Amino acid sequence: MSNFYNKVSLAYTKPMNKRMTLQEISQANQWINGENDTLSVNSYGMPQSGSTVSQRESSSFLPVTQPASAPASPVGSPVSQLLSDLSNITLDPNWQAIKSSVRERNAAMFNNDLMADIYFVVGNPGHTQRIPSHKYILATGSSVFYAMFYGGLADTKEEIEVPDVEPTAFLTLLRYLYCDEIQLEPDTVLATLYVAKKYIVPHLARACVNYLETSLTAKNACLLLSQSRLFEEPELMQRCWEVIDAQAEIALHSDGFVDIDADTLQSVLGRETINCKETILWEAAMNWASAECSRREIEPTPSNKRQVLDSALYLLRLPAMSLEEFANGPAQMGMLTLEETVDLFLHYTASNKPRLTYPTKPRIGLKPQTCHRFQSCAYRSNQWRYRGRCDSIQFSVDRRVFIVGFGLYGSSTGASDYTVKIELKRLGHILAENNTKFFSDGSSNTFHVYFAHPVQVDPELFYTASAILDGAELSYFGQEGLSEINAGCVTFQFQCSSESTNGTGVQGGQIPELIFYGPISENH
Repeated sequence: MSNFYNKVSLAYTKPMNKRMTLQEISQANQWINGENDTLSVNSYGMPQSGSTVSQRESSSFLPVTQPASAPASPVGSPVSQLLSDLSNITLDPNWQAIKSSVRERNAAMFNNDLMADIYFVVGNPGHTQRIPSHKYILATGSSVFYAMFYGGLADTKEEIEVPDVEPTAFLTLLRYLYCDEIQLEPDTVLATLYVAKKYIVPHLARACVNYLETSLTAKNACLLLSQSRLFEEPELMQRCWEVIDAQAEIALHSDGFVDIDADTLQSVLGRETINCKETILWEAAMNWASAECSRREIEPTPSNKRQVLDSALYLLRLPAMSLEEFANGPAQMGMLTLEETVDLFLHYTASNKPRLTYPTKPRIGLKPQTCHRFQSCAYRSNQWRYRGRCDSIQFSVDRRVFIVGFGLYGSSTGASDYTVKIELKRLGHILAENNTKFFSDGSSNTFHVYFAHPVQVDPELFYTASAILDGAELSYFGQEGLSEINAGCVTFQFQCSSESTNGTGVQGGQIPELIFYGPISENH
């Protein structure tokens, strides 16, 4: 055991092995999408005063509660500034008598000079904060602190410098160790995850990962992927990949994409299941290269951008573009050598194709899956009519999916063109909509209509799918509908919608199919 503590004791003397500086972690925190509300919990799962329980709790994490109004602190300011006033409580010589539990008495010691036997000077030079602490409490909560104070290489200094940690994040760590409470904020959650990893406090680290998962969107998925690789969080990495694959165009166009590290860039450009055109990946790589040139303080010329991209350039599948896309894009940007450009044009046009350094096989992307609501369909001479009325159904899923579009029935009286407005809503808020057209050939087949981008749908929440059609008055309609359907490894539940004014419900009507990206069952 002594060898273990001797190794662990070295952890506090140097930063974790990481690519990003403290300032860069602060900047990365800005991309975390979430409300600027403070989230606080206690280890017993009880909400704090004025709180409501989050809908996205997980049994493997401490439950998160959200105060009604608690604005996030700016980066570098203490998360628990007000709690420093607790030291005033201990001015009473009999303060212990009013604290009924060990937890309350320990909480009174948080950020308190009373009986403090160690001080931490936390933060970058010039922006430090001196924080009082108590060795016993820290050592009972962290093996790193135990090794630091009581191990074979115990430090006898009264003051310890921690330049690689933000004061806010360090106070969050101490608050957990002293008070059994976790207080997370959007702008410092990554820094808190870093300090939880540094001092081996797994419960706090899991709470940070849970918070990041609930904050995950296509706009911050690439940056969070970069951070989850740094912090070795495979579950968060997998969640990031789900979002990036399904909503690739939004993710690659996000402002945070250009801030990812080179290894993460290579993993994105080499991704087989990423679901977008190759031109989108090319544009994203060029944007990243321009930003990297700025970071290196060199001009973003084509040769310099090629230099910073290095081997990542050869992960782009240029032959998978159409001839027109290649000719109007990469061929004219000066990034390719003359020989590469000629060889690529010959690849498109010649029967004897040259050997290329770029992958020629298109990416497989994601395979859409379909949830079929009805067991049969029918038509009658006086049904199904539209006249501007809304067909709508509510649904929920047991696993996170991305809705791509709907399958709709068409004309039962011969071929016909339809215009349709489709919507996906949650609690009346429109998440996506599209005005589009489709051609019905007069058969009982369904006809697919799509949103511009896949829409994330979270488990155990109800969403509303709606369609307003205009076309041939009579169409097929579904019947023998089911309220619960297994589609692959996802279970859909349906219920009637109050917005449906044209007769669609669980048992019958329109919107026979929901098209989605989701987890693939092992049988496939």
